[in-house]
Amino acid sequence: MSEGYSGFDWPVRIYWEDTDAGGVVYYANYLKFLERARSEWLRSLGVEQTELAQRDGVVFVVRRIEVDYLRPARFNDVLSVRSRLASVARASLEMIQGIERGEELILEARVKVACVGCQDFRPAKIPDHISERF
Repeated sequence: MSEGYSGFDWPVRIYWEDTDAGGVVYYANYLKFLERARSEWLRSLGVEQTELAQRDGVVFVVRRIEVDYLRPARFNDVLSVRSRLASVARASLEMIQGIERGEELILEARVKVACVGCQDFRPAKIPDHISERF
């Protein structure tokens, strides 16, 4: 993911609570790291998700995720969650995310995020004032 990378980075340090009995990060915790990085990416663009829900009546939800676990992370590792927008459609976007320890890629993910209405959770157009920031 490093070569030609142009995206958003979010740092993560691994704590005991993130690991399993073997001292390795529990697989589901990586999904939390990816989620936090996507939320911080939106925040860096000036998009607060609570305001999006209140003002526009829409939220972003994960529709699909594909994850390749390449190497384990362990207690006290310092990681970088890298996020790059791959595509934007009317009611969805796709992101490529990676988690790196230094120069070593330890996880790679492709995430499809849908924009849905707060009330009915049906697909909704991404508001123009948001999509223009992408």
